[in-house]
Amino acid sequence: MRILVVNSGSSSIKVSVFDMGKRNGAGDPACLLDGEVSGIGGPEPRLEMVDLYGRNLGGPGDRFDGATTIQGLRAVLGRVESAGIGVVDAVGYRVVHPGPKLADHQLITDEVLKDLEEAVAFAPLHDPAVIAVIRETMLRFPDVPHYACFDTVFHRTMPEEASVYPIPEMYGAQGVRRYGFHGLSCESIARQMAREPLGLPRRTVIAHLGSGCSVTAVVDGRSVDTTMGLTPTGGVVMGTRPGDLDPGLVLFLLRQQKGTAEEVVGAVETMLSHRAGMVALSGLSNDMKAVRKAAASGDRRAVLTLEVFVRSVRKAIGGFTWLMGGVDAVVFAGGIGEHDALTRAEVLGGLEGIGIAIDPVLNKEEKSGIRRIEALESGTAVIVVPAQEDMMIARHVERMEGATG
Repeated sequence: MRILVVNSGSSSIKVSVFDMGKRNGAGDPACLLDGEVSGIGGPEPRLEMVDLYGRNLGGPGDRFDGATTIQGLRAVLGRVESAGIGVVDAVGYRVVHPGPKLADHQLITDEVLKDLEEAVAFAPLHDPAVIAVIRETMLRFPDVPHYACFDTVFHRTMPEEASVYPIPEMYGAQGVRRYGFHGLSCESIARQMAREPLGLPRRTVIAHLGSGCSVTAVVDGRSVDTTMGLTPTGGVVMGTRPGDLDPGLVLFLLRQQKGTAEEVVGAVETMLSHRAGMVALSGLSNDMKAVRKAAASGDRRAVLTLEVFVRSVRKAIGGFTWLMGGVDAVVFAGGIGEHDALTRAEVLGGLEGIGIAIDPVLNKEEKSGIRRIEALESGTAVIVVPAQEDMMIARHVERMEGATG
């Protein structure tokens, strides 16, 4: 069975094709194609794709005409179809927010699409784009089943005291609660670590740090709390999102706007989704490399941006450590978590007193795959784990296909 996985974000689309009949020694399916369109909406959108053997299909930085999500999708799907990998048997999608009606990964039907449309209010930055992507891909592959895999499912194990909001109960009945996100990433990390000699430690904190960031407390492989809440806007500071804010500040921002009620809400929503977080603090970019370069040259705002970001992640890790009565492992994942040694060192620096210490040499090594970077004297494991969201989606699609077949 060949499964096409489409993982779309606000400015990028990743696609992978997995052959579930070909497995490596760890039991993972072979990735026949791995591609991405990045910079959608910007001046220079780019398309890159490699095959099973790491060969470039078109060369790095391959450009394409058009800067919309659908144009990017058509470009990358065209590359998939011309790669000669054979028939695609099913398609799986990463969907950030299912809304209150959809509890588990599932086959996409007209009714499911309707429920996803209703859920747009919960994730206006992510869901509209993925719905458009689903509809377009279903037109491209009309004769195969399509499945939605939700970023929230992993967090359904959170206890009620972690998911309920202290607001009038009528809103809870409408689906207002803490959902949590990056669940497919967390699930893939737990699965990978379970196969390692260390196994999956009983009390683990996962810091998924990228354009979007979250920290999750995991006990015995189950999510017990996480920083993101009703939407992917809350929690720790992110690239263009602020993380947690005083609700009174949101009211203040609303009062500063002019226009109709819809225009006022739209202006604040755009601000909190696209113009907050690191990009607001730095006045530069939401790209960590750019912020670090500016900080190294003495840019005061860039230095402050890093301090605020690191502080927010440290607070989350520390809070969950005490919540769980200690921590056996801290895991870093995501683009920043996996590749930025300075962020890892700054987040955990000075925590030797509670048993967490990084080996500076191991931390700076650039290696692929899972790697441990804690110091010998550290009582807590510190591990870098690549998130494998796409592979998790392929596995869920395979399971659901087996159940329906």
